[in-house]
Amino acid sequence: MIKAVQYKIMFFDDWFGLLRILIVGVLAYAAIILWLRVSGKRTLSKWNAFDFIVTIALGSTLATVIMSKDVAFFEGVFALGLLVGLQFIITFLAVRFDWLKKLVNSDPALLFDRGEFLTDAMRGERVTESEIRMAIRAQGVAAVEEIEAVVLETDGSFSVIKKSANDSRTALADVS
Repeated sequence: MIKAVQYKIMFFDDWFGLLRILIVGVLAYAAIILWLRVSGKRTLSKWNAFDFIVTIALGSTLATVIMSKDVAFFEGVFALGLLVGLQFIITFLAVRFDWLKKLVNSDPALLFDRGEFLTDAMRGERVTESEIRMAIRAQGVAAVEEIEAVVLETDGSFSVIKKSANDSRTALADVS
């Protein structure tokens, strides 16, 4: 008799629990979509470390709202809105204050410059020559000699800059 009760608790409590998950899950999902639409495109941009943390926190909060009977729906929606709002405020301020931008985002790193792999920068960013060559190939370029520079961007992606006819390097102005 005790084992039957244990299995019931482990696999199924009652229909109300499933109904609560269905209703709260749909409403919380709709709420997070609404919050993300209100907060703008920046919230859904490619991830840097800050965006990654916010996204994980949003996912964790959403799961808690859906699964925990201890969190009321409106408390969960408020928590989601708080996270989205804080992310909006931080990114809004980071655009206006360089010290905050540097705190929230890393700087892009120059890894390949004018035919030379910059090994110190590569070591510091934990990037191999093979990864840089892969990024160059992904751009459809067969010869590294055609490349002016490769930059590791703040979101972890590689930017491959082909040589230009006028030797301009203005796109690299903010790259260290």
